[in-house]
Amino acid sequence: MQLYKKRDFGTFISDSFNFFKLYGKNYFKNYILLNGLLLILMTTIFVFGYRELFSQIFGSNMNGNSYYFQQYFEDNAGMLIVVCLLTFLLFFILVIVNYLYPVFYLKRLSKGEEKIRTDDILSDFKNNARRIGTLCLGMVFIVTPLALIMIGISYALILIIIGLFIMLLVYPTLFNVVTFLMYDYFNSGRGFFESLSYSIRSQFSYTNGREKSPYWKYWGATTIIFLIMYTITTIFTFIPMIFFYSSILTSAPDGNFEQNPFQGAMGVLFFVIYGISMLLSFFLSNIMYINSGLMYYDSRTDLHQKVELAEIETIGNNE
Repeated sequence: MQLYKKRDFGTFISDSFNFFKLYGKNYFKNYILLNGLLLILMTTIFVFGYRELFSQIFGSNMNGNSYYFQQYFEDNAGMLIVVCLLTFLLFFILVIVNYLYPVFYLKRLSKGEEKIRTDDILSDFKNNARRIGTLCLGMVFIVTPLALIMIGISYALILIIIGLFIMLLVYPTLFNVVTFLMYDYFNSGRGFFESLSYSIRSQFSYTNGREKSPYWKYWGATTIIFLIMYTITTIFTFIPMIFFYSSILTSAPDGNFEQNPFQGAMGVLFFVIYGISMLLSFFLSNIMYINSGLMYYDSRTDLHQKVELAEIETIGNNE
């Protein structure tokens, strides 16, 4: 698949799925080898940790035990702090790997590599450790505060009709800016602020300045992919959740619960389903990252002709 080329709105969608038809087996094999243990640990903590937490919250409202939940926190403060810190650390590492894995994979693919190994991706993480650290600091202290301000303004404007429209524009655009930042930072060799500047400018215009703005096709492709992901995860969790809530209502039709619904088999099933849904979301998110990668390579019009000439020369040499 040629990465450095112009694509329209429909091509972004189709090529995102064609990518996984061509490279899906190799891509997800490496993804599982890199992320598998982290995903299992996160899911385990979610299923058992949050099940216990919700059980205590729900149980504190039964039989008039108004101070039971507060007492539970006081008795288990140390364990809860350790679990929260561990969850945060695992989630932070998982997010870094999950975001940057597609970046390094497409970068190698753009250089003509076909059989990409897990060791190759690991070496990319090791060789770029300092840049990854700089990226994380920039994301936490610069990008995140600016993004929160924009989101806050959007929420404030919900009071008037235009606020809903602005929110529909802001979320996909912020996602594209963040992913473009990561792709450019590790593909162009530019500094953090230069890549941030490029990631914002490239949403609204091409580098050559002669073509119409790509904003709407970028925004539209991201929105469609997100809706596809949301639909799949919703369908996956909707039917089991109906059975869960139905069992709660039938066990206490008058609203008086004699037993904690988060205890027992149905309680375990509830969190197992959401744990699997979390895993599914992480896997499906790769479609969005690949889609954004195709957008980034579309925006690099300065390299399109160079890549095409290089491919022509390669064909000539092979003949």
